[in-house]
Amino acid sequence: MTGINFLPNLVAYCRIRSPATGESLTSPGRLNKIRAVKNRLETHVVSYNTRRSKVSCWTNLASALTWLFVLTLSWFGAFGAEVSIPKTGGWKAPPDAKPLLHAHAHNDYEHKRPLFDALDHGFCSVEADIYLVGNRLLVAHNKSDVKPERTLQALYLDPLRERVKRNGGRVYANGPECTLLVDIKSDWHALYPVLRRTLTDYAEILTTFSENEIHTNAIRVILSGNRALEMFTNQPIRYAAMDGTLDYLKSDKPAGLLPWISSNWGQSFKWSGQGAISAEEKLKLKDIVQQAHAKGRLVRFWGGPDQENFWREMIKDGVDLINTDDLSGLQKFFLVNQ
Repeated sequence: MTGINFLPNLVAYCRIRSPATGESLTSPGRLNKIRAVKNRLETHVVSYNTRRSKVSCWTNLASALTWLFVLTLSWFGAFGAEVSIPKTGGWKAPPDAKPLLHAHAHNDYEHKRPLFDALDHGFCSVEADIYLVGNRLLVAHNKSDVKPERTLQALYLDPLRERVKRNGGRVYANGPECTLLVDIKSDWHALYPVLRRTLTDYAEILTTFSENEIHTNAIRVILSGNRALEMFTNQPIRYAAMDGTLDYLKSDKPAGLLPWISSNWGQSFKWSGQGAISAEEKLKLKDIVQQAHAKGRLVRFWGGPDQENFWREMIKDGVDLINTDDLSGLQKFFLVNQ
């Protein structure tokens, strides 16, 4: 029965555990489903062994059943936020997607696979909202949705560090600097000191900023949401910059401090993405882009129509980052309209 020794182990592998305490977070109901599938597979393997005596078939059969088991679990909804799957010999990760410099994954954490779905589609910028709960930085859109295992480190910083290490110092092999936009939902006075200490643990992959220099690395962290320039007071070395608003268009602050200008589309424009943008609004948009670029800043709008006609107009008028929830749609748009 050595050919199916891996099956009992998979039940243990598929327990969701808290990164902090190691306690199981998988519900008893889900574990019962896992055990039921495992028992069915064992029954089929025993039947197969009865009919065939050749030992040579077991390696291929075991490998096939491993992935059949994993797929079946996904049908049952047994997987949660953090699941460890045993490595299978001979399996290789798919090649990196083509990096898309203008693609920004809005509220990235709401996708089925935070970070990984965006990277699989070539996005070079992702967004994570964070709350300070106790001393933990938890990722969620609303505070009522926070979960202890969904930390900024677990969902973003740790997998990014692992990927950068694997790709020789970049998120995409030989690719550009990528951006992690962190939207601060709590009071920054309490949250930022915790965030700064956290970022220092990942200094080897982060772009750093000093008064007169920017040391570009694999990932640039930009802070949005509840933020203020005074966060950075008396910090000769910073591990993050700040997302500016339209109020900063004429600011003389360096681009290393304010690299982006972001704004709610609906607060400044009426165009809904249908038909053509008016000449007046087009001129206004181009003026915003021109002023930002003159200061070395990139432009992003959020809350706009999430569709091709809008994306096309933004690129045509020089907007640098296309904000989207439609990862595959925007990827296709950029690849088709290179």
